[in-house]
Amino acid sequence: MLTIGELASYAGVTVRAVRHYHAKGLLPEPERDHSGYRRYDAGAVVELVKIRTLAEAGVPLARVRELLQADEEEFAGAVADIDKRLRAEIRERQRHRERIARLAAGDNLALPEEVVEFLDRLRALGVDERIVQVERDGWIPLAARSPERVPEWMARKREQIVDPQIIDFYLTLSKALDRTDDDPRLVELADKLAAYITQMANEQGEFYVDDTDIEPPFAQLLDTHVYETLPPTRRLIELLTKRGWTGWTKLERVNPTQGAAGTR
Repeated sequence: MLTIGELASYAGVTVRAVRHYHAKGLLPEPERDHSGYRRYDAGAVVELVKIRTLAEAGVPLARVRELLQADEEEFAGAVADIDKRLRAEIRERQRHRERIARLAAGDNLALPEEVVEFLDRLRALGVDERIVQVERDGWIPLAARSPERVPEWMARKREQIVDPQIIDFYLTLSKALDRTDDDPRLVELADKLAAYITQMANEQGEFYVDDTDIEPPFAQLLDTHVYETLPPTRRLIELLTKRGWTGWTKLERVNPTQGAAGTR
């Protein structure tokens, strides 16, 4: 005959757990002996191991009582149900692990793979990280809003990013980030960018220049974020508007306010 401590040790649980199972009515309490101690036999060890195994499998204690009283067929069916639930929980936990892994992966958290590759390409070209971050912040809501169009948009971006003129635009803007609004590099950049956009619009059509198809308020919201994060871009757009184009997120042709390209 075993003391409660010995019973708990043999079954691999704590004395507190044994008393808890007594309180829940899962494990019968034996009568006390003449010395006032409760003594347990081997059958109690077997029952306690069953209770522990079911509890560790996540079976609610109320259900444990039912299973302990079930016949062989009922018990097998219940175990199959438990196994099905556990496999579903494993799949859900795996999804949680994938989300955590994406958190550790930076840009991959909220962006499709092709956008991440584009951002990495900008970094490889030596583009200032502040510009890369602004690009990223713009693509996050765009990808969330129209995920089906991301492959189309990125195919166009891949075509553009191999163009020396676009590469020069990014690199020149990188160098101008810490300059004042009257920096001649911004004027030079506006000239180059306006000429490039006009050429592309003439060759491919204005639809090719801007096919994001987003509402003006949303475009303005994204543009404001760009201007606040990269202050020189506000001056750049002012210069670009004088050269016939406006907008950062959504490019549009406008009537130049002061004539031809090259106007300061």
